[in-house]
Amino acid sequence: MRDDEQPSSRRVTRSILRSLWSRSRKEARDDAEAGRSIAMPVQGVVPPLQQVIKRLFMAILVLFITILIVYVDREGYTDNSDGSLDLLDAAYYATVTLSTTGYGDITPVGDAARLTNIFVITPLRVLFLIILVGTTLEVLTERTRQQVRIHRWRARTRDHVVVIGYGTKGRHAVQTLIGQGVGKERIVIVDTQGKAVEAAGDDGLVAVTGDATRSETLLKAELHRATRVIIAPQRDETATLVTLTARQLNRHATIVAAVREDENVPLLKQSGADTVVTSSSSAGRLLGTFMASPPVARTLEDLMTLGSGLDLIERAVTQDEVGQTPRECADLVVAVVRDKKVLDYDEGRRAQLRPGDRVITISRPVSAAAE
Repeated sequence: MRDDEQPSSRRVTRSILRSLWSRSRKEARDDAEAGRSIAMPVQGVVPPLQQVIKRLFMAILVLFITILIVYVDREGYTDNSDGSLDLLDAAYYATVTLSTTGYGDITPVGDAARLTNIFVITPLRVLFLIILVGTTLEVLTERTRQQVRIHRWRARTRDHVVVIGYGTKGRHAVQTLIGQGVGKERIVIVDTQGKAVEAAGDDGLVAVTGDATRSETLLKAELHRATRVIIAPQRDETATLVTLTARQLNRHATIVAAVREDENVPLLKQSGADTVVTSSSSAGRLLGTFMASPPVARTLEDLMTLGSGLDLIERAVTQDEVGQTPRECADLVVAVVRDKKVLDYDEGRRAQLRPGDRVITISRPVSAAAE
């Protein structure tokens, strides 16, 4: 962990502990609402039979410890039937005591036995009862654990990517982000469909259920602290409303939106999108390219599909490449990005690379290169 991350981690820990001890009415309401709409990634679950066997083993262990304690101090107990206490009597006393039956035919009479009942057997009785009602307690514990996970996630999440719409476009966008090295913990999904949210959770992603055109839904996804937003709903008018809402909440994030029709592109850009991708026209151009030249189309498809053969990668210029032209680089450079602007092909090909420049290169995936 870096030094600058340690204070943030300590703040998150203090926030979680404070939320477990005391919360204001507003915080409790926000956490309850977040628990209903935010789905955390699925974790491993112990099968029910294993849970029952585990609890049974723990109950038997508590019973044996109680029997041993009573038998060791058997001189401090009296049996109304014969006055003495053997191992069977100790087991009988431990059983009726832990189950809170308490017939009263065996009683502690010595001071040590009574102190042991107060400070040892009574806590064991409570533990035994907790094990017996473990299912109910587990539900409460799981609910608390879920609230802690959501609270910790909300406190830590920043500079992340929000993907609105987990359909075909959104799912492939996430796959590409992960292939480019973006961690799953830095991606948040927003969708109105419960099945899409469940699918995102199965894929190891945090997902928020709700209408992305509403500010409160995007705030649950911490969009106001995100650096990138991908908007890929099913309808163009929805994409426009979501873009307006997202830009209102976050003035600095890079917003990329997908629409079906070219005529809606200017409207999306006016709404605040930095880049608009038209799915229908892109598909049409690819179809036309396939008809004109199938090899060119397959090459384009390889470039657009990360890890399939050839990848378009944006990277920083290395120290050794500073002062060189793009032709002198080991990779095939197709564009140069300088001061957040892409130089045209002729200018970029002749330009000398400077510190801070970024280059867009064509390269093979690491696994393919190794083969």
